[in-house]
Amino acid sequence: MPIYCVGHKIPDSDSICGAIALAYLKNQIGEDAVAARLGELSPETAFILEKFGFEAPELKLSYAGEQVYIVDHSEVTQAPDDIAEATIVGIVDHHKLGDLTTSTPLECWIRPVGCSNTVIKMMYDFHGVEIPKNIAGIMLCAILSDTVIFKSPTCTTADIRCVEALAEIAGIEDFKGLGMEMFKVKSAVEGTPARDLVLRDFKDFDMNGNLVGIGQLEVIDLSVLDAIKPALVEDIAKLKAEGKRHSVLLLLTDIMKEGSELLVVSDDTAVVERAYGQNLAQGKVWLDGVLSRKKQVVPPLQEAFA
Repeated sequence: MPIYCVGHKIPDSDSICGAIALAYLKNQIGEDAVAARLGELSPETAFILEKFGFEAPELKLSYAGEQVYIVDHSEVTQAPDDIAEATIVGIVDHHKLGDLTTSTPLECWIRPVGCSNTVIKMMYDFHGVEIPKNIAGIMLCAILSDTVIFKSPTCTTADIRCVEALAEIAGIEDFKGLGMEMFKVKSAVEGTPARDLVLRDFKDFDMNGNLVGIGQLEVIDLSVLDAIKPALVEDIAKLKAEGKRHSVLLLLTDIMKEGSELLVVSDDTAVVERAYGQNLAQGKVWLDGVLSRKKQVVPPLQEAFA
């Protein structure tokens, strides 16, 4: 029975590239493993996989009776719907410890770094397994994406060193240039339906019994979103009603200005205002210096709901 290496719902590049890299590693150390995914690829992830010659991992939504290695999260809301009927054999992650539980011991690699692929690089080093050129390429792209080319406050020295080492393996001299290519792909929003943009990088969180959805759109110039902002606001309101969520937040992140405009639809906007110490104006607020959902958006909001 293979181990399925799978990331979270609405997978990002870290989730997909991490599943591929982890499955390869597991197979090299004698454990039968298969990379899988819980959703469609984002344009950025499709760009990365195509650049390094990979097909998308298998789309698999049901894991009852299977062995699963969870990548890039440890939250029930982000896991397969039937995860309680699966056997979780491991978790590799860089977020806060979530609410997944197991009935048997498991392998855990959780580090306070900017990306799960940084942790997976540590796993390769630990097991003494050589990283193939193409896998090194997708791993470094995932780290550049998650750390916003090292600008995110989540970025650590470990992330930078891993990118440098992976770039050498992959034969990539200008990895920051490659990072900008990726973000240009992310910024190409024209003609894309609002729902697709809202869900491009979206995660649900259980905050003291309240379901809160938080999405993020990262672009190199926020003005590309000006024309479609009303449609985005309308769609997050629909998403809130459809999912019976307490709140839906959408971060519009300008990686060059290094800040985010936060769009909010909530049953209680006072909770959001308390979390970030700023008043909303027509459901919006600019958060200077905020680039990371994981480090700068989720923790204060979780605390405000406590």
